[in-house]
Amino acid sequence: MHDTRWEMEMRDYQHCIYRSLVTDDKLESFRVVVKETDLLVRAQRPLERETRDLVLKHRVPLERYAEDHPDFVESLTPLSDDHFAPPIVRTMIEASRKAGVGPMAAVAGAVAEYVGRDLLSYSKEVMIENGGDIFICTTFPLTVAIFAGPSPLSGKLGVRIDSPETPMAVCTSSGSVGHSISFGSSDAVVVISESAALADATATTIGNLVSKKEDVASAIRLAGDIQGVLGVVVILDDQMGVWGTVELVGLG
Repeated sequence: MHDTRWEMEMRDYQHCIYRSLVTDDKLESFRVVVKETDLLVRAQRPLERETRDLVLKHRVPLERYAEDHPDFVESLTPLSDDHFAPPIVRTMIEASRKAGVGPMAAVAGAVAEYVGRDLLSYSKEVMIENGGDIFICTTFPLTVAIFAGPSPLSGKLGVRIDSPETPMAVCTSSGSVGHSISFGSSDAVVVISESAALADATATTIGNLVSKKEDVASAIRLAGDIQGVLGVVVILDDQMGVWGTVELVGLG
């Protein structure tokens, strides 16, 4: 595929920053790249071949569907469900419908989750990061630091994820960092959900709403109305809003 929106929404940017933000030293780390999909994986042992096979398993039908359905790639608003679409496509459509955005807003989270859940057949501990969207399934707690670009709060706070809560997703969108499509100016929108696709799509929705500090409160309220969202953090400059099941920890 050659569509630039696909490339942007796969979020192949800022890896050197995002990929230092998960605090754990218990798992093996390795990188798997297939076209625009660029994953950092943590598992109990190196599983590069298995992970690459799983990326292809889900990416190939997604690519074929996108080629046959241009509206799936181009639309910035929700689409109707397609019962004949591949499972990952239907997940993206459902997540984007709940969040009120186009289905490609969920692509990075969906790929991370689908690959991550399949990878659990090879390792009971799995973390997959896809351009700031993280699928987590561990038996130990960890902290995901919040990178918020130019905000003075950037790198000062983290979201703690406890193992009994996983599988879990922590997805981030930003209007000031990277090249993903955003109509807002937020430095970071962090969304927690059991669905990485939903967290990804919701982060885009909330990020689109935040252009000034006064928007933070209303954006937080909207996040609370999206079924399946467990928590959200919104940062713009020195302003922060928090809703839901979010345990923030200070970072040294």
